[in-house]
Amino acid sequence: MNYSENKVMKAFEIYTNLARDGQVGSDFLSLYIADENIRGLVDGFVHQVDCVVIIAGELLYMIPKTKLSPFHVNNDYIKRMYLKSGATNADIYLMYFSTIVLFGAFYDSYQTLEATRDFLSIDDWVRLVHDRINMLKEHDEEQLQKLEHDFSYNWTQIIEKWEDMNDIKESAKKQSGNTISRLSFMDTTKRFLISQELIEEIGNNEVTLTEKAKTIVQRFFMEVEYNKGILEFIYQWEEEEEHAID
Repeated sequence: MNYSENKVMKAFEIYTNLARDGQVGSDFLSLYIADENIRGLVDGFVHQVDCVVIIAGELLYMIPKTKLSPFHVNNDYIKRMYLKSGATNADIYLMYFSTIVLFGAFYDSYQTLEATRDFLSIDDWVRLVHDRINMLKEHDEEQLQKLEHDFSYNWTQIIEKWEDMNDIKESAKKQSGNTISRLSFMDTTKRFLISQELIEEIGNNEVTLTEKAKTIVQRFFMEVEYNKGILEFIYQWEEEEEHAID
């Protein structure tokens, strides 16, 4: 298909702004929506760098689709910018796991396309992560090793990292699973998610999902092509308990 020079330049302008800032505002969004040719060109540019474009609220976002994308936030960057010196891949695994649990809390464990709650307290977030990890611990070592191969997640390291934070010398436990170090880790994860514009603080030690996060969850996290069954695995016990009650 042949495109006019003007449309190519407009599309490239949108792409370069997306590449620089990760998002563009309403003027570029309106142009992207209104002009099929420009939209196709932008999508093509973005595809070349293993990214996708999403519309969330009044903004247009470019997000990495695979780890091969030059715009992917890699583990070394997260360690350097958000975690303490000496952080390991176990910290990254636990951060990803905590993020999945947080999203699951808003979406009734991914059984609905629309969020089923408006906010989540940090204390409840810690408790939910603690509950999910206790479920992981029900698997024996051989099962965990097989599951690590199936999902490319190091479940053993996630469990060990969480358990290491449960220092019996800590005296400031608020409720089951909540220690100073665990709350500190969740605060670190929270800051990372805020920087990525996935959650917002709303006061009272509570957070809510952004429109960007809701769009990403609906478009990618719900699809087996992208989540590779990890969500069903994490919440399988919950589903079994519900069936047992029925």
